[in-house]
Amino acid sequence: MDSELAVGRNRTRSLAEIYAVYGPRAGRPAFVLTGDPHLAQDVAQEAFARLITRLPRLRDPDAIEAYLRRSVINLCRKHWRRLGRERSFIRREGMAIAARASMQPDVARRDALQRALDRLPYRQRAALVLRFYEDLSERQTAHALGCAVGTVKSLVSRGPRTLREEMRDEESD
Repeated sequence: MDSELAVGRNRTRSLAEIYAVYGPRAGRPAFVLTGDPHLAQDVAQEAFARLITRLPRLRDPDAIEAYLRRSVINLCRKHWRRLGRERSFIRREGMAIAARASMQPDVARRDALQRALDRLPYRQRAALVLRFYEDLSERQTAHALGCAVGTVKSLVSRGPRTLREEMRDEESD
């Protein structure tokens, strides 16, 4: 990547040489404008990356510094505009987003229910899932499990009680 680049009229310089001279200079105004050293470094790198595509078309080698400076200013402005739009969006939509988030299911309770369900005997768990999750009738559930309808009624009757006991035991731990 240290190949010679044509800069200006018949002058050639290596990319490393150009970066060594102008790279640190680009970071200083970016830091003053952003107040964040990491963001300033990112802005300077982006400005330098944009410069690379422009180097063959620069007629005056002294324009490199001016081009970098202008790029840094524009990139910092772009950063602050984007940040302003994000803040405006949060001010406008923040309460609605928070309301939607608070309406989300209780993940901890759901996980506890899943753990309690996992501890049930397989047939009881399957009967509950088929009846309440899949919304099958008792007859359809019996057919799916290969048992009598009375067995399904018994499994489904005991299932919620057992789940409550399992969850109560987990809460007391």
